Amino acid sequence: MQHEGSKYRVRAAGLLLTAAYLAFAAWLLLRPHYVAWVPSPNLRPFSTIRADLRMEPAQAARHLLAGLGLLAPLGILLPMAGGRIETSGVASFVRTVFAGLMVSMSVEFTQTMVPGQLFDVDALILNTAGVALAHLLVVPAVRRRLRQRLTLRAELARTQEGAPQGRGELRAQPTADRRSGANRTAPLGR
Repeated sequence: MQHEGSKYRVRAAGLLLTAAYLAFAAWLLLRPHYVAWVPSPNLRPFSTIRADLRMEPAQAARHLLAGLGLLAPLGILLPMAGGRIETSGVASFVRTVFAGLMVSMSVEFTQTMVPGQLFDVDALILNTAGVALAHLLVVPAVRRRLRQRLTLRAELARTQEGAPQGRGELRAQPTADRRSGANRTAPLGR
């Protein structure tokens, strides 16, 4: 069946893209920052977000969007890697957000071992919110469209199975004869 092959190709592409993106995010986030002074880790929720909101609007937007956008592609790539089209939207959302939270938490805890990096609970919140937002904006619409395609393919397959097989049972469709320019009748579907 053609759908099975394309399902595995999409899933393999999703796994490959997810692995590549996670490698890029790890490289980006786990590089050492050699500075003379490092502030203490932020364990109070929303304190750095409030500090960002006190900045100029453009700078605050840049900081907040960077936090939201960092792991946001996982909101699309993780369901793609899962390859489940016929799943509940709520279950998919919960699985994706939980996986995004675990990836973000792993990165935050790993950053504590890198010079110049520190744990920030607000980064955890923003990264997870970015995964959730990306999932909500993209995945339901794409999944709905894929389900429609599957339904159309299934209907087409049913009509083709029930279609008459002999030449005498086909309806005729007029076509033009290229050599003489005259119209003639040809069987439909040939």
